[in-house]
Amino acid sequence: MSAGKIVRRTFLVITGAVGAGIAFGAWRYLRDPGNPLTEGLAEGEAAPNAYVIVDADGVTLVAPRADVGQGAASIQAHLLAEELDVDPHAVRLTPGPASGVYWNGIVAGEGMPFAGWDDAWSSRTMRGRGADIAGKLVGLHLTGGSTTVPDMYDRLRVAGASARETLKLAAARRAGVNVGDLRTEDGTVILPDGGTIPYGDLAADLAGMEAVQDVDLRDASEWRLLGRELRRTDIVAKSTGTFTYGTDIRLPGMIHATAVTNPARGGGVARLDDVSARLLPGVEDVVPVEDGFAVLSTSDWAAIRGAREVDVTWGTPAYPATSDEMWGAHAAALDDDGTRDSRFRDDGDVVAAPGTAIEVEYRVPFLAHAPLEPSNATVIYTPERTQVWTSTQAPTFLRDAVSRMTGQPPEAVEVNALPGGGSFGRRLEDDQVRPAVEIAKTRPGTPIRMTWTREQDTACDYFRPMALARGRATHEGGRVTGLDLSIAAHSVAESQLTRQGFPPIGPDVAITAAAWDAPYAIPSFRVSGYRVPAGVGVSSWRSVGASHNGFFLESLLDEAIHAAGADPLEERLRLMDHEPSARVLEAVAEMAGWDGPRDGRGVAFCYSFGVPCAQIVEVEQTDRGLRLTGLWVAAEVGRILDPVNLEAQLSGGALFGLGHAMHSEITFADHVPEQRNFDTFLSLRQYEVPPVRVRALETTDLIRGAGEPGVPPAAPALANAIFAATGERLREMPFDRSVRFA
Repeated sequence: MSAGKIVRRTFLVITGAVGAGIAFGAWRYLRDPGNPLTEGLAEGEAAPNAYVIVDADGVTLVAPRADVGQGAASIQAHLLAEELDVDPHAVRLTPGPASGVYWNGIVAGEGMPFAGWDDAWSSRTMRGRGADIAGKLVGLHLTGGSTTVPDMYDRLRVAGASARETLKLAAARRAGVNVGDLRTEDGTVILPDGGTIPYGDLAADLAGMEAVQDVDLRDASEWRLLGRELRRTDIVAKSTGTFTYGTDIRLPGMIHATAVTNPARGGGVARLDDVSARLLPGVEDVVPVEDGFAVLSTSDWAAIRGAREVDVTWGTPAYPATSDEMWGAHAAALDDDGTRDSRFRDDGDVVAAPGTAIEVEYRVPFLAHAPLEPSNATVIYTPERTQVWTSTQAPTFLRDAVSRMTGQPPEAVEVNALPGGGSFGRRLEDDQVRPAVEIAKTRPGTPIRMTWTREQDTACDYFRPMALARGRATHEGGRVTGLDLSIAAHSVAESQLTRQGFPPIGPDVAITAAAWDAPYAIPSFRVSGYRVPAGVGVSSWRSVGASHNGFFLESLLDEAIHAAGADPLEERLRLMDHEPSARVLEAVAEMAGWDGPRDGRGVAFCYSFGVPCAQIVEVEQTDRGLRLTGLWVAAEVGRILDPVNLEAQLSGGALFGLGHAMHSEITFADHVPEQRNFDTFLSLRQYEVPPVRVRALETTDLIRGAGEPGVPPAAPALANAIFAATGERLREMPFDRSVRFA
C-alpha cells in the first residue's frame, strides 16, 4: 500500500524549505548549542551539560518538558537517573531556563504530510532529520504532540551518561587512579579500594572540565529503573498537598489581580463604570488591559468580588454571532473547492468505486480545555528585566511574547516554568501572562499575581475547533470498496502561529490528521481538508485534529461495513495494511472476547502520533438510559519505560474522549460562549466510568508517547456501540443530545 498520492507541489515546498535550511542554516544546526546553565551558576556549582547540575548538596536534574499532570517530569528524571546512577527521588528537579537548547526535534514532524507508519526514505527523513532540523533552527522549546518520551529518550540518557563519565574522570584525577577502574552507584563514585566520593564532593573538580562526550549507553537488559513499575517523583508531594503549582506562588509585597476580558474575544470595551468596585474593601485599583480590565486587590477573593461589581458594556467582534452561523460557514467551505486546504490521500478513483453508496454528514462542536487549575501568572517587571512564574508548555514562545510586550531583549526575560494542574493543550497559550505583564508595567518592581476565574478561563479559551465532515462510502460483495471524506475546520496552525507572530505556511495537516494517514488499504480512498476562514481563536486540544477525525473516519467506515453486512472488526483487519496496527486490532478483540457483532459492542481504530490504538466499548440499555459496561484499549507504543504511567495515560485518554463525546460542547449566542463552568461544560462522571482494561504491546523497537493516542478511538467506538445497542447512528456530538446515559 502506498502512502497515498501526496500532492507534489506540497512535497516540493516542504522538501525545498528543509533543503534551504540545510544549505543556509547547516552551520546553525551542526554547531554546539551551548549550555545555558553555565550563565547562572552559583559559586560551588558545576553543570557538565544542559541537563545536570552538581553542587555540594548533591545533584539537580533538568527536566525541560512541561509537567501538566502527565508525569513528564518523573519520566525525564528516570531517563537521566538510569545512566547517571542516582536515585530520582533523592535529587532536585527543575524545568531549567527557556532556551532553544531544549528544542523539540520530533513535534515538527506532526505538521508534515508524511504518515508515521510509512517507512519510505522520504517519510523517515522528513519526520526524523527534517523535523529535528526545523526544531533546532527555530529553538522549539515546546511540550506537545505526545513527544516528551520519544524526543527525550536518547538525549537524556546521553546527558546522564556524559555527566556520569565526567564525574568519574574528575574522581580519577583526584584519586590518581585509572578511570576504567571506577564505577558509580547511588550518587557516588566508587574507588578501586572500596572508598566512595559523593557526586556533590566533586562539584569543584568539575569546574572548567570539558565534559566527556564519547559515551556508551546501557543496554535495556542492564536497566535498574526503566521498564519497571516506577513510582513517580511527584507522588508524595501531590499526596500530601505540598506540591507547588503556578497558583501556589507567593512573593513578598505581592498584589493580587484578576483580569476580565470580553467573552466575545476581540470585541473590546464599549463602556465601563468601576465606581462600585473601587468602594469594596481590599480593592486597590481597576486598570485597563487588552480587550478588558483588571482589578487589583489585597487578595484573590477581593479582586473577584470587585470584578463582579464593574459595570461593563462589551463591544462586538468580527466573527459570526451564533453556532448556527458558524456551521453555515463550515458548510460553505465544503461547497467551495477554492477553500480546499489539502488532499494528502487520493488513492484509486472514489467517483468510479464499484458498489452501493452511502452518504452521511458528521459534526463535532467547539470544546474547551478546562484544566482543573485555572490559568494564572505572576510577574515582576522592572525597566531592565521581567520575571514570569507560570505553567507553560512553550517557554521560548512565552519569553519572546513578553519581550515584545516590554521592549526588552529576550535574554532580559526570565521564565520560571511551573507544573500545571492539567492542560490538555491550554498551557501552550500565553494569554494568561499578557494581562499580568500589562498590570506589572504600571507598577515596576511589584509582584503581580493574576488569576482568572473559571468562567473567564472557559469563556476566553482558545477552543478545540468545531468541525464538519461529509462522507461517501461504497461497498460491494460484503466489502468496502471506496471511501471519500471531506473535513472542514478552522486551522489550529494558522491560529496559533499567527498569535506568535509567525506567518502560517502551507496546508494544515491537523485538519485531516488521523484520517488521510489511516493505514487502511481501501481500493479507492480520498481525504480532503477544507480551511474555514479564521473566526473564533482555536488551539491544540488533546490529540488535536485526530480528536474529531477519528470519529469521522471510523464512523463512516463502520456505517459502510454495516451496510456491506460484514463484521466490523474482521473487515477492519482485512483492510489493514500495517502489521503493528493489525496486531493492535487482534489484541483488543482477544481482550474483549470479540466473536462477531453483538448487541451493544462497538469497535474503532485510530493511528495518531505514531501510535496505533484500538478500542472496544460495550453499552447496555437500562431503565435510566444507556450504561457503559466495558472499555478495552490496546495500543502499540514500542518499548515500555513506565508501565504504570503508560496504563494511566491510555485509560485516561480513552475516558477523556468518552466524556467529551457524551456530554461536552461550547456553543455560541450573541458572539459569546454559552458554557462557562463545569455545571454547563460537562465531563464524564465517576458513576459513568466503565471497567477499563488496557494492553500495551511491545512488539517494535520504536519509542512513542501515550498521552494523546487513547483519545481519538473512544468517541467512534462508543457511537458504534450505541448503534449496535439501539440501531441509531449518532453523527453529532455531544451524544447526550440524542440519547440518555445512565
